[in-house]
This record gives sequence, C-alpha cells and structure tokens, in this order.
Amino acid sequence: MATPAPIVRPEARLESRFRYLLSYARSLLFTNLLIYFYTAVCGTVSLFGSLFDSKGSWQHACARTWSWLILKTSGIRVRVEGLEHVRPDEATIYCVNHQSAMDIPVLFESLPAQFRFVAKRSLFNMPFMGWHLTRSGHIPVDRDRPREAMKSMKQVAKEIREGKSVLFFPEGHRSRNGRLLPFKTGSFYIAILAGVPIVPITINGTPNVLKPDTYHVRAGQTEMIVHPAISTQGLNLKDAEKLSEQVRMVIASRFVPAV
Repeated sequence: MATPAPIVRPEARLESRFRYLLSYARSLLFTNLLIYFYTAVCGTVSLFGSLFDSKGSWQHACARTWSWLILKTSGIRVRVEGLEHVRPDEATIYCVNHQSAMDIPVLFESLPAQFRFVAKRSLFNMPFMGWHLTRSGHIPVDRDRPREAMKSMKQVAKEIREGKSVLFFPEGHRSRNGRLLPFKTGSFYIAILAGVPIVPITINGTPNVLKPDTYHVRAGQTEMIVHPAISTQGLNLKDAEKLSEQVRMVIASRFVPAV
C-alpha cells in the first residue's frame, strides 16, 4: 500500500515562501553589492599589479583574495578532499565539472596551486574582463573555427609544456539541470598534445548556493573532491575520446546531482 504524501499546512508554505523572498532580497541588496565591490577593487588591484608581474602570480593572489571574500560574505563553506593529489610545482591539467558561477571562487580559494583558465576567445575581447584575463595569463581558444581551434590547442599545449598549469570545464558551459553534461574532446586533445597528467575534480553543492542564471546567493555547504592524476603518456590524438570518458567516469563517481 502506497504511503500517502505528507500534508503541508498553508501557513507553513507561506512561511517558507517568505523566508525565500527575504533571502533573495538580502542577496540583491547586500551580498551582490559587496561581490560587485570586491570585483571592482580586486580587479583594479590585479590589473595594476600586472604592470610589475608578467607571470601572473600577483593576479592569482588577487583572485584568491576575491574568492575568499565572496565565500565568507555569502556564508558558503567548502569541504575539501584529496589535496594530496595536487602537485603545485608540476604542470597539470585540472578538469572540473561546471554547475554554477560559484565554482570559480570555490576553485580559486580551495585549490592550492597556480592555474590559468582556458576560455573562449570572445571573452578576451570584452572591456575590463578581457584585459584582466589577458594580463593574468589566462589562455584564449577558438571554438567555432576548426582550423583556428587546432592552432589554439597547439598553442595551449605548448604553454602547458613550458610549465603552466591550466583548468578546463570539459562540459563547455554550466549545466542548467543540475546533472553532469557530456564532455567535449577538445580539452583532451590538448592534454595529449601537452603530455602532462590530468587531475579530475568533482564539485558538488554550488547550484544550491547560486543557481545558474539567477542572482540569488545563499549560504550553504559545498565540496571539492580532488581525484588521483590520470597519465597521458603514450596516448595519441585517437585516444582523446577514450580519455574523455575515463575522466568523466572519475568525476561522476563522486558527483551529486543538484536538486
């Protein structure tokens, strides 16, 4: 016999709705304004510092400060597991699932290694953001033109071989349904060309503290799980799809779909 669904009293539903609206108002009128302030100040300091630091260490430190301020102001906690798999002094490719804009502060604040994002070239053409991405050493790639895309991947691989660690979101964009999306193979072509290990990272809980396409920042628990490195030695470009499936399987092993 089926268990009847619990009855929710109208006043309880009204109270829950009121708490939600109050939380949203706090986010719009307090948390978001502070985040914009932190972004303006840290971004300006980062750009100024880039005049004296061409390697990006200063800019990365500014990004970590910006992230710490956002997480503390928002009441977002991060449980971290597997940091023994991070090798800060070795060139590494970090592959991370992507569900929320809050993934970026979580990564900057919690991952104890210098890394650069690989992002679509159009972002580098935007005022202020593009300047910051360029001056911080982040790497543009062309996604829409196959010939230019291959040139971009070879350039990224060259920079990785020279010692730069990079971070990819292999899904290509944020998941809007709270589930893990298929991985694009471009990241894994680069990994094979570079010949450096891939460290998969699973992030959970970020859609609950900042749902995609909203401005509602809420306090809550998130987690970042760093998995053991996967070697790319001995692989060729034909193995990119198999490598993609292997990395996705590792990330999925600890992934918790958002409610």
